[in-house]
Amino acid sequence: MKHGFIKVMAVTPKIRVADPEYNGSVICETLEKAYETGAKLIVFPELCLTGYTCGDLFQQELLLEEAKRQLLVIAEKTKGRDALVFVGLPLERDGRLYNVAAALQDGLVLGLVPKCNIPMYAEFYEGRYFAEGNREVVPYYLGRREVPFGSNLLFECTNMQGLIVGCEICEDLWVADPPCTRHALMGATVIVNLSASNETVGKDDYRELLVRSASARLICGYIYCSAGEGESTQDLVFGGHNMIAENGTLLSHSRRFSGESVCGDLDVSRIRSERRRMGTFGKEKNLEYASVPFALQVEETRLERKFDRHPFVPGEEGLRNKRCEEILSIQSYGLKKRYEHTGLKTAVIGISGGLDSTLALLVTVKTFDLLGLDRRGILAVTMPCFGTTDRTYTNACKLSLTLGATLKEVDIRESVTLHFRDIGQDMDKHDVTYENGQARERTQVLMDLANRYNGLVIGTGDMSELALGWATYNGDHMSMYGVNAGVPKTLVRHLVRYYADTCGEEELWKVLLDVLDTPVSPELLPPEEGSISQKTEDLVGPYELHDFFLYYMLRCAFPPEKIFRIAVRSFEGAYEEETIRKWLKVFYRRFFQQQFKRSCLPDGPKVGSVAVSPRGDWRMPSDASAALWMAQAEQL
Repeated sequence: MKHGFIKVMAVTPKIRVADPEYNGSVICETLEKAYETGAKLIVFPELCLTGYTCGDLFQQELLLEEAKRQLLVIAEKTKGRDALVFVGLPLERDGRLYNVAAALQDGLVLGLVPKCNIPMYAEFYEGRYFAEGNREVVPYYLGRREVPFGSNLLFECTNMQGLIVGCEICEDLWVADPPCTRHALMGATVIVNLSASNETVGKDDYRELLVRSASARLICGYIYCSAGEGESTQDLVFGGHNMIAENGTLLSHSRRFSGESVCGDLDVSRIRSERRRMGTFGKEKNLEYASVPFALQVEETRLERKFDRHPFVPGEEGLRNKRCEEILSIQSYGLKKRYEHTGLKTAVIGISGGLDSTLALLVTVKTFDLLGLDRRGILAVTMPCFGTTDRTYTNACKLSLTLGATLKEVDIRESVTLHFRDIGQDMDKHDVTYENGQARERTQVLMDLANRYNGLVIGTGDMSELALGWATYNGDHMSMYGVNAGVPKTLVRHLVRYYADTCGEEELWKVLLDVLDTPVSPELLPPEEGSISQKTEDLVGPYELHDFFLYYMLRCAFPPEKIFRIAVRSFEGAYEEETIRKWLKVFYRRFFQQQFKRSCLPDGPKVGSVAVSPRGDWRMPSDASAALWMAQAEQL
């Protein structure tokens, strides 16, 4: 439960139809195993105490009374156990029979939630036995205790902020206006669904779609537990299709017909963060609801959930290629609109032979092709200076010529030397003035060339550099349209690789592969024996770590402590804890210190769910204090 995590479980026991005593004992045995996993929220299928397929036996008083008795037995077995448990059974109230989910915790039945939507179509015949559940919460006497009974019932954890559980049953999810919508609008962050959904060809895909879409639309965790073995196969077969989803992502699911239980680590704090960020969620709270409190022990959840090392990059190749094509289109169509608006026909771009400028050039080429403009209107400018190596210079030239751009070389050594003489900078003092003087001279050259040729300066800097402030203010920080501003460094590499693999030109493919193999460097310090001496990741840290930090800070609003925890888990075997701790502190320090550069960014397209533009996603004062975040980072 620490950091907002809670382990949840969907369990499908092998039951016997119309044998509540047997089923009760199986449920109790299964609960013992579930407790061992550390699960705090455990869900069983619809009508699992009797079986869903009892037919007219549901009218038998003996069956109903035994089911009720076994419910109390199971409730007693939860005493002293640290979990909220949902079990399905038939219950009579005021002469009518209801399909009910019972919530159990610490020896008590906390509440009873009846099924709202009773199917009477195709293979379903529930209306023969069950009445439509009441929304309004009314008292139900179970033994000597009064228990709330109604679908407008939520279960709220008093010692885990934001953990509010709502319940619906099977068909409730399949209708146009499911109860889960009301539950979420009234504050539920987790929805449980006790189900008995039979298998037909292709039904599993649709079922998964419903669960994922409900969790996405409602910004919640969704636990779906369905009936399986033991149900009658007289006319139907039940596969025990269990699923756990969060915000549209399927965290875990069972193989049908396997009898598998599934566990998942829901992140309640992320759900709350997503709802806060969205701003339009949950505006209507005029429904009559009752809330039942419960408490769980606060402890650190043993995480099984995986966090991708590269959250900006899809792991599956097909999806990654699709994403790359989409991003290249967003970048190029953004630039296309700027050219249509200005009426210009020339682009000026500084080419270093590195990844970022390569991607910017590829995007510009794609844009010119879309506009039907001659690629010779792209002025690719290489500006060698003190740190330029033969490898990057050669690649810059080859790339420009291979793509059909106009290559122009402007050697800035002399002009930078004169500038240093004017300001009294010692040429042997390789400090920040030495480095940034070169970067600003290059930007001046590009801007003046754009004026001369009536064109736009295309920015090359990426989102990761902007997050860290790894750009020279009013140097490479500035352009007339920054096509890479929404692309993190870990994704730049895949975009260039995708272009190389799909271009169909061997010469271009070769030079792009060599660019990909070149260390990331601003090349502002003299080479050592002809090789790059200044490697960016040696100075600011691995970009894969910084992109990980950036995603979970901006997209999920996680605090440093939580980011560190999941980073240690995700990068196990790649980085030591001390290394992750070191660069996390660097990330927060630089992110806050360098906001002033992001506050005056040139225009550029957003391509993903995280962006740092001051006009859109990230509006932060340039002088905001980092003390709160750094204090927690220092305690790690």
